[in-house]
Amino acid sequence: MPKMKTSKTTKKRFKITGSGKLRRQQAMRQHLFEAKPSSRTRRLDGTVDVHKGDARKIKRLLCER
Repeated sequence: MPKMKTSKTTKKRFKITGSGKLRRQQAMRQHLFEAKPSSRTRRLDGTVDVHKGDARKIKRLLCER
């Protein structure tokens, strides 16, 4: 049986923490900053945990257990 390949797009979008949790960037913070309040862009800064229901699918795409 052939080896399972890692999804490269998934690898670029998600990071795995030391404890095995998945982290992701928040959406709506790439462009058009003139239209958004500074408080909103600050709130969207940084990473957040992936929803528990999606984590299993993403880990499979990353070839993690």
